[in-house]
Amino acid sequence: MNYLKKQKPDFKLVLLAIGLSIFGLIMIASASSVVAYEKFQGAHDYYYVIHQTIALAIGIVLMSIFSNIDYLKLKKVSLLMMIASVALLILVFLPGIGIEAKGAQRWINLGFTTVQPSEIAKVTFIIYLCAWLESRKDQLNSIGRALLPFAAMLAVIAFLIILQPDLGTLTIIILTASILFYTAGAPKWQIGSLAISLLAIFFIFIRSAQYRWERFITFLNPSSQTLDQGYHINQAFIAVGQGGFWGKGFGQSLQKMRYLPETHTDSIFAIIAEELGLFRSSLVILAFIYLFVLGANISQRAPDMFGRLLALGLSTSIVIQALVNIAAMLGMVPLTGVTLPFISFGGTSLVITFIQIGILLNISKNEVR
Repeated sequence: MNYLKKQKPDFKLVLLAIGLSIFGLIMIASASSVVAYEKFQGAHDYYYVIHQTIALAIGIVLMSIFSNIDYLKLKKVSLLMMIASVALLILVFLPGIGIEAKGAQRWINLGFTTVQPSEIAKVTFIIYLCAWLESRKDQLNSIGRALLPFAAMLAVIAFLIILQPDLGTLTIIILTASILFYTAGAPKWQIGSLAISLLAIFFIFIRSAQYRWERFITFLNPSSQTLDQGYHINQAFIAVGQGGFWGKGFGQSLQKMRYLPETHTDSIFAIIAEELGLFRSSLVILAFIYLFVLGANISQRAPDMFGRLLALGLSTSIVIQALVNIAAMLGMVPLTGVTLPFISFGGTSLVITFIQIGILLNISKNEVR
């Protein structure tokens, strides 16, 4: 007979998260050195490192708090959290509140800092979806009770995020949601029909704007354009290629000398590959795979369906984001603009990711024997 056993949280998850974050601080120090020097004229060379350290401290505190909040309480407030997230996604478009940068409207100005609502929605949607799937676990074969409401929820989130636009985060949400929908018990034909519909919508979306279509063509053949649309990915290829097996050495990147865009955010893996080489940069990939293994183990031992789905969804979203970021730097998927979890500069992303780890820790305290 199975019984519930309270235990200590999985500290391997804590050590892995903090270890990756400390590694991230080290790489941000290198990757942002030129950008920081040019922006602050040598007065704040460690500006990005300091701000990321503050975000890390906040993230660790929130991880500790959420690790001590019964995850079942999240189910009770999941709808309220989802409504609040949708409201935040709308606020980014209001003048004086939302901030536009580099053609994207993704941030809310709080005065002392900025917040990216799509990062928050990424977690709250997972929590709400897990609660919803548990409530309909016996109706997942129904089109009217399962597939159509699921598609409608995705459509609302997708519409608000596409307007920003933040296709990288939307991709992570859709992939994670689809995995949870299938894991909860939805039949394969529903997943197949959903995938076909999403591919059709994706094609229509990229064809609706010339710059999106040009980016897609560049992804299919990066060497066709070394400037304009193809500049970013070709510079990433140069960085990865120059790193070789062992790398050029820490701090020795040439691409961070204003050749490769977004060196300390979206493109930081390319700098890691250039400075540390194929062997050591592959350890980053292995670390995220290990994180998924830890999350999957927590999911398998969770005492209820909500806990199993929530652990799987949170760990899957982190790893999917990491793999999408890394794959983009290797030319395997189009550039999406998502950060590398724990490692890239980005306060909201880091704090939200640690909250996810905190929830995973709380689920890990409950084990079915």
